[in-house]
Amino acid sequence: MVREGRSLEVTPTWSVATVTTVMVFNGPDERSIPGNTIVVQADMPYSGLTTFGSAFLSKFECSQMPHPLLEHITFVDTPGVLSGEKQRTQRSYDFTGVTSWFAAKCDLILLLFDPHKLDISDEFKRVIGSLRGHDDKIRVVLNKADQVDTQQLMRVYGALMWSLGKVLNTPEVNRVYISSFNDKPINEAAAGPLGKDLFEKEQDDLLSDLKDIPKKACDCRINEFVKRARAAKIHAFIISHLKKEMPAMMGKAKTQQRLIDNLADEFAKSSEGTASTSWRFSERRAV
Repeated sequence: MVREGRSLEVTPTWSVATVTTVMVFNGPDERSIPGNTIVVQADMPYSGLTTFGSAFLSKFECSQMPHPLLEHITFVDTPGVLSGEKQRTQRSYDFTGVTSWFAAKCDLILLLFDPHKLDISDEFKRVIGSLRGHDDKIRVVLNKADQVDTQQLMRVYGALMWSLGKVLNTPEVNRVYISSFNDKPINEAAAGPLGKDLFEKEQDDLLSDLKDIPKKACDCRINEFVKRARAAKIHAFIISHLKKEMPAMMGKAKTQQRLIDNLADEFAKSSEGTASTSWRFSERRAV
């Protein structure tokens, strides 16, 4: 699948960075659809993106093309994560909010790293934080692994796992794919014969995960429905508790402010004495 149409810019540090969120999906012909157009199409489920304003929609593009793989899968390529001062000066929209919106609706999330850029910036931490609640969808990809030799790759892998361990905050180990995912042959001079065999197997595993997405689509929809139902139930318990705490006549403003200032304690109180065992109040952080 090769097609031109991605917007690139050369930053002051002479690194090429993607500045547009690109969605690739199947269609009868090859064409690009601007973000402002796609969000108003009734047959497309992207009207919710209008909440992020024209600043985002001008940086959002849909690329339509005929391809067998795209008949069952839609890809969304987000811009590269910025570091340093660029985090504040070059984002004109809520990037973390956009990421969270797509994460709630997708089936698989790929976090891409390369051996020469393992640092996790503040913006990347916020992005990963916005994925909380979707840990089962996250996969980590160490790309361009054939640019370093075996000894360096071991060090890079260890450094990556250490960095991820500080920001993912999950007891489970995330799946990490190690390979070079491009249209060029693997650099066997650096990787060696064992590395080449490993990279090819990792590529096959990732492709297998992608091919399994349509097969698991029904289960994923049910899973998302259960998540939303549980969140709605938690919300109902909280609202019911807060309503009971409010006075009938006088002192409403002071009581309301007190409840707001002590929400964490009120959350805990609202879970006490409930007969329901079908939900875990520990998930209140997602509300």
